Amino acid sequence: MDEVAAAIADPVRREILLMLRDEPLSAGQIADRFVISRPAVSRHLRVLREAGLVRDTADGRRRVYTLVTGPLDELAGWLGRLMRPSGWQHRLDALETEVYRTRRERHTAAGRPPSRKETA
Repeated sequence: MDEVAAAIADPVRREILLMLRDEPLSAGQIADRFVISRPAVSRHLRVLREAGLVRDTADGRRRVYTLVTGPLDELAGWLGRLMRPSGWQHRLDALETEVYRTRRERHTAAGRPPSRKETA
């Protein structure tokens, strides 16, 4: 996961991944879209390949790169755990739901709808 996170930390590499999302591209096609040198693009592609985020195949004298999303799964799972509410937040949300449900049931039993003040 660390190697994948390090690979996508660079904005040029993230842009390359977005380009490859739509279609496989040759190294030359990728390099043509940047103002940086071809050797610099080649180094970025090597980092992405070593992280397992792209796969290259030979097409004559050209190298064609394809996006591989599998290595992002572990990172996405970790980010999901980070973004998920903490244990206490989850419990407080459940308590709030139960309070509103109880208020609604009391008012329904009393034959009147809850006022705005009581539901807020």
